[in-house]
Amino acid sequence: MFAAERRQLILEMVRANGAVSLRELARVVQTSEVTVRRDVRALEAEGLLDRRHGGAVLPGGFTRESGFPQKSHLSTAEKTAIADLAAGLVGEGEAIVVGAGTTTQELARRLARVPGLTVVTNSLLVAQALAHANRVEVVMTGGTLRGSNYALVGSGAEQSLQGLRVSRAFISGSGLTAERGLSTSNMLSASVDRALVQAAAEVVVLADHTKLGSDTMFQTVPTELITRLVTDEPPVHDERAATELQALADQGVEITVAGPDAESAAGAPLPPGRQTRQEMPLPGQRRTQGGHGGPGGLGPQLRSAAALSEGPVGRVADLRRR
Repeated sequence: MFAAERRQLILEMVRANGAVSLRELARVVQTSEVTVRRDVRALEAEGLLDRRHGGAVLPGGFTRESGFPQKSHLSTAEKTAIADLAAGLVGEGEAIVVGAGTTTQELARRLARVPGLTVVTNSLLVAQALAHANRVEVVMTGGTLRGSNYALVGSGAEQSLQGLRVSRAFISGSGLTAERGLSTSNMLSASVDRALVQAAAEVVVLADHTKLGSDTMFQTVPTELITRLVTDEPPVHDERAATELQALADQGVEITVAGPDAESAAGAPLPPGRQTRQEMPLPGQRRTQGGHGGPGGLGPQLRSAAALSEGPVGRVADLRRR
């Protein structure tokens, strides 16, 4: 394929999806990521798209947010691997909050197998993934529906989270840097994510390597509040992502890397020369409260988060996989 044909195809993919990773572009045009990066650079020089770390977006991508249909087709393999590892951090009888996003939706599909679990979420997609889960209680926030990502936002969502306390929050976003932490492109989404984080004893960020080094408009979680990052292994040539991972680890964030060489959720290795800080178990007792599936354990119950806030505090569990 000639350069002009490649670039036209790249441009069409970005226009159709809003944002595309270099890895996906290279796969579709059947060439190396080095060649694709050169093509993206040329298209950026013509003002046809913007480069972002690990990918390309439409011009003005700093404030533009892709909708769910576009995001669901990006980095699907990476999101699946991240969700697999993140699910291993959740124990039986735990109470957690799960934010909106395509990666958290993948996580929710895996949480359906955890008995006695309580999941508080503002995401219709997360709730749908757990709707038929046996012995899993699903608690929806209030709020106004934001159609682009099927999430409940606004003052209603934030107020329903007041007084809530759970063991852990699983959150994703549009960008992650060691300097600023997790960020997103939408103000309403950022406000609800901050409320979710405030309700949790620990914060686990789910972000694939294309988000590393990217910064968007509204800060969601400052770096010092992030307990753990679950991500995928960056490509060998992606020094920027590896450097960002090391900077996050230097600030005390525990890094779990999903990839062919990843060991486990207890501490997967970073690329050569990159090490996370030692992971230590957190104190706490497993909840002994009975299952949440209602009479006979016939399925999930959906009720307001305000009602849940009156119940017992969720446990803070050892993050290591057993």
